[in-house]
Amino acid sequence: MDRQALQERFGILGDSPALRRVLERVRQVAPPDITVLLEGESGVGKELIATAIHGLSKRRHKRLVVVNCGAIPEGLIESELFGAEKGAYTGATDRRTGYFEEADGGTLFLDEIGEMPLQAQVRLLRVLETGQFSRVGGTATLQSDARVIAATNKDLGEEVGAGRFREDLYYRLSTVVLKVPSLRERREDIVPLFEAFLARFARQYEAPFLRLAPEAADLLRRYNWPGNVRELRNVAEQATVMVRQNPLTVDVVRPLLRGVSASAGLTLASRPGVGDAVSERDVLYRVLLEIRAELRAVRAEVGQLRGGDGREAPTEALVHVPQPDFADLSPFADLGEVEQEVTYEPPAAASYDAADTHFEIEDVPRSASVSSMPESLEDALAEGLPLPTMEEAESALIAEALRRFDGNRRQSAEALGISERTLYRKLKDE
Repeated sequence: MDRQALQERFGILGDSPALRRVLERVRQVAPPDITVLLEGESGVGKELIATAIHGLSKRRHKRLVVVNCGAIPEGLIESELFGAEKGAYTGATDRRTGYFEEADGGTLFLDEIGEMPLQAQVRLLRVLETGQFSRVGGTATLQSDARVIAATNKDLGEEVGAGRFREDLYYRLSTVVLKVPSLRERREDIVPLFEAFLARFARQYEAPFLRLAPEAADLLRRYNWPGNVRELRNVAEQATVMVRQNPLTVDVVRPLLRGVSASAGLTLASRPGVGDAVSERDVLYRVLLEIRAELRAVRAEVGQLRGGDGREAPTEALVHVPQPDFADLSPFADLGEVEQEVTYEPPAAASYDAADTHFEIEDVPRSASVSSMPESLEDALAEGLPLPTMEEAESALIAEALRRFDGNRRQSAEALGISERTLYRKLKDE
């Protein structure tokens, strides 16, 4: 079966080089009964790839059993996988058949394998190596001829180093590792996928087929899609059900992209001459500058709400935060202004004296200052300034807030959007 026929049969959309490479490997690993580990972010379609591997294998006429290891409580996962005898635990009124028995002769897809507890990993390793297992509470040895395909959105190598995943099981599962690309790695597929979803949902909901304006299509390509294809599908479904404007413009699409109001949802990959490392730093600086702008706006708003007479601010207030001027960051130029809801919460109960709401300015860490941060990454690079770490940036923001509010912890915590208890703890850790 060629790649195009494979995609049509299993509903895999896209024509990017990254997707082509994955599908070529699927065709290679499907026929032999080899264990496959699928790696990739959440929402990239790992289950669809597992379905394709099963459908191209000699086991395709048997069952494909899908198990989400992260959705099964720790105390039940062994009985779910291997079955349980009557009376093995409270509530076990009958013998229970496990997934390995159900998948005998077919394929068992273990999704989110990184969430499996260590005790269950021991039993899984044994059945992978010998095909033998026993039900929980039983002594009889059973045999299962199930091919295992596992998937994870974690770095299992790091999990092994942290002691959360068995090294021997990792090597047993990773006979063949197939990396499923994120949507950011196959940007050529974003608009065709979105239009395909629009057509599908138009038929499903008997709604008009929506078209994309060129500027909206460009916005979709530049968005980072942290939820990958699952998020793309969700946005297309929302647009079909809720939007009546045709074609879909930037102003209509932008509110549906939940990450657009936060810089993490955008990418600078399309900016000429900017590498991946610089893009991440640029985004970091944008976050810091936005926080600084928000601090200024919140302080001004709190001052207006108090009216200068010491009255408490209302429980909730809507703060209109102007977007900072980032003319040099072209990918963000069309975002406009952002409205954010800021909730003022009383300080949580703590072991320290709540009446002591001030902090001595002299004790504030002076390792960094928000006001001294460059306005853009280009300035930092031009001046040869080192980039602050996240810890240094956090310390600088706390120090700036305390100085601006004359050491008042409660007001500083409100401005930073954290509880007074959290601020107190962070100051103690300095």
